[in-house]
Amino acid sequence: MTEAYTTRSRVLVSKPAIFFFQPELHSFKNLYTASQAIPKVSRSTVSKSHSRFDPISLLCLIVLSIIGVFFIYSAQHYQQSNDWIRQIVWIFVGLTAYTVVSYLDYKIFLKYSHWLYSLGLLLLALVEFTPLGVTRYHAKRWLDVGVATVQPSELAKLACLVIGASLLTRSEMGTLKESRLTLAKMALAISIPFLFILFQPDLGSALVIPSVVFAQLYASNLTKSFFTTAFAIFAVLVGLALLDTHRYSEYVIAKAEAKEEQVVEQPYYWIPLLKNYQRQRIMGFIYPDKVDRRDAGWNREQSIISVGSGGLLGKGYLNGTQAQLGYLPRAVAHNDFIFSVIAEETGFLGSVVVVTLFGLLIGNSIRIATIARDRFGTLLVIGVATLFSIHVFVNIAMTIGLMPITGLPLPFLSHGGTFMVSCCVLQGLAQSVYRFRKEF
Repeated sequence: MTEAYTTRSRVLVSKPAIFFFQPELHSFKNLYTASQAIPKVSRSTVSKSHSRFDPISLLCLIVLSIIGVFFIYSAQHYQQSNDWIRQIVWIFVGLTAYTVVSYLDYKIFLKYSHWLYSLGLLLLALVEFTPLGVTRYHAKRWLDVGVATVQPSELAKLACLVIGASLLTRSEMGTLKESRLTLAKMALAISIPFLFILFQPDLGSALVIPSVVFAQLYASNLTKSFFTTAFAIFAVLVGLALLDTHRYSEYVIAKAEAKEEQVVEQPYYWIPLLKNYQRQRIMGFIYPDKVDRRDAGWNREQSIISVGSGGLLGKGYLNGTQAQLGYLPRAVAHNDFIFSVIAEETGFLGSVVVVTLFGLLIGNSIRIATIARDRFGTLLVIGVATLFSIHVFVNIAMTIGLMPITGLPLPFLSHGGTFMVSCCVLQGLAQSVYRFRKEF
């Protein structure tokens, strides 16, 4: 029988979760009868079972990180930059965080989820409202902590993932009417960090948060009518963004053709939160012939050339001309466009290896989610798998011209300390769920 606990959160965590992918359980009487035939398990056996370790995530993490260091060095070979050394330091910091988190019982994050969420909001507020906030490339996204600059949006994504799993664990989901209070709490919880990140501005990272929460809601068996409505609203917003982009393109063309004495009025935009540089990126994706290829369309075009010129086997390590000669801008080649560097120098086969490693990593996370024996563990790992899937898909898709340019880096490959550590922590969470899962 399920052990009774005094606090509500412990009761909910101890109950077997019911999800769309979980097989049907036998009746209680059958389970009780069958349990009489099972030999008693000693305390030492239980402790030994908790020493279980899943090597797949750690192996993929280490191999991808090593690949990342090599190609960060390659992307900046002619600059003689030390970013690859800094990346090695952050990898060791990340592996330390991975080890610590993987040996912590993941249920501790349920107990302290509100504190983690509050810390994430505090750091975002420090970026926005204090002199500690650092502005780079017209975006205020970083926090100066003395020895380094960190990006609080990465912690905020982790905090939203945990608070989402926590709220859903403490609540019983049912019909849309029965789930209104929980949905209202979820909307309030994610909207605050979402808006903070959106106004930095960092649209790509902001959109990751609702995507992760929607995946958790879907895993909680929320009624399908909610997702139908949400998809309809999302389609309307995408349509309005495309309409704004079309108006902006007409404005840019009219302004370029206008004489000096002519005044071209700014058009009315349905989504004023979008910045002009973001509209230019969408415009470069939809109307590539209408943007200045030496300006807004440059990164996209050079990235596509980099990937395409690699061929089957690539040009060889340190022999890629696009990044080495600066055609692929050196400011982004080692982070957002690291996949372009890998594809140019290792070709199609090298790209397949990288994609396969990510497939193993994400697939393994989904496997861990299916064998978790409580709701909180499953929702945590579903969030981890979703976050990695979005980053990998969007980043690779933008480098090959299938999506507009965004600022989403590639896990373990792109240069960036905070992102590296946050990815390691997320995989440490998945390892913790695997290690401390209960057997029935």
